[in-house]
Amino acid sequence: MALRGTNQESGRPYNRRIVLEAIRLTGPTTRGEIAERVHLTVQTVSTIVRELEEQELIVSVREKPRGRGIPPSKLTVNPEGGHAVGIHLTPLGIDVALVNLRGDVVESRHRSASNPKPDEAFALIGEMVDELKASPCRGRLLGVGLALPGPFDVESISFVGPTTMTGWKDVDINARLTEATGLPAFMENDMAAAALGEQLYGLGQQISDYYYLFFGVGLGGAMMHDGTVMRGAWGNAGEIGHIPAVPDGEPCPCGNNGCLERYLSLEAFTRRGLPEAEWVREIAPIFRNAIRTIENLFDPETVVLGGLAPQSLIEQLAALADGLSNSVSARTNRPHPRVVVASDCQHSALRGAAALAVFGVLSPRFGQMFETSEKGTVE
Repeated sequence: MALRGTNQESGRPYNRRIVLEAIRLTGPTTRGEIAERVHLTVQTVSTIVRELEEQELIVSVREKPRGRGIPPSKLTVNPEGGHAVGIHLTPLGIDVALVNLRGDVVESRHRSASNPKPDEAFALIGEMVDELKASPCRGRLLGVGLALPGPFDVESISFVGPTTMTGWKDVDINARLTEATGLPAFMENDMAAAALGEQLYGLGQQISDYYYLFFGVGLGGAMMHDGTVMRGAWGNAGEIGHIPAVPDGEPCPCGNNGCLERYLSLEAFTRRGLPEAEWVREIAPIFRNAIRTIENLFDPETVVLGGLAPQSLIEQLAALADGLSNSVSARTNRPHPRVVVASDCQHSALRGAAALAVFGVLSPRFGQMFETSEKGTVE
């Protein structure tokens, strides 16, 4: 991932996010090393570092002298300097986690709820966040981020069918989330939040261009390019679950037939009612076609497979890559396999949602990069 700040005065909030991220990734580190990494002047970095220290988001440590002179102080993220709440809302229930600045899930809660409507969901979210606020592990709370299934603002698809949140049309989600939690609120679709979590705390520290295939109740994905999720014209890029997979196949709630997620998703697996290994064998050709499609469209370094499915099922699907035929990704000099399992399937979306809140508070420009809909955007 390339971190690059801007020397324009209007970019100061964005630079704070970039400097904090550089310290998290490379700390303990010096001001000079940060300046070189993010292409800012040492003076600019020093000003930002002073602000971050005053906010207790980072701490400065100095090594013992080993010879002449005083060694420069080094900077590292203060994991207890702030926490954010990450929330993942799905048709199966709600997960809420308290996440520190290092990306560690400090404490979490889960409530099972079958396709909860807004009033029920926000009541449960309020209860769970109140429990986390009372936790002795909690530090200063910066904000709350919510990840939920998309797409958004598409009349014929959004909030329709068993793989999305039915009954949520025209809900001012950010306003309701702030009301329920008392915290600054941000939102994102769950596949992009998971990709962000992987980029910040997992494989993204080694890989710049990858596709995160999110195996949830439905099926979605996000292409991460140089640390940024590819959004599309209306913020819905990655709805791979609605590409045609089987001619004249099963009807989909989106109005088309044979959509990929009707065969390849947690909802499809549950509906089929087969043992894991038998179901994986059955859908193997469809899965491999989906991977080849992703590879030919995006040319990623690898496809990262994660989501809500059991770890054993995710691993069996990833193993199908051994039978992949030709695509633009079929090359002998690959540094990574064509398909890999996400570093933390269980928490990727939660950690990504929490990161939205941290960086959204630090840098409004970062929050704007992840806008998904008029109703979901904090003004």
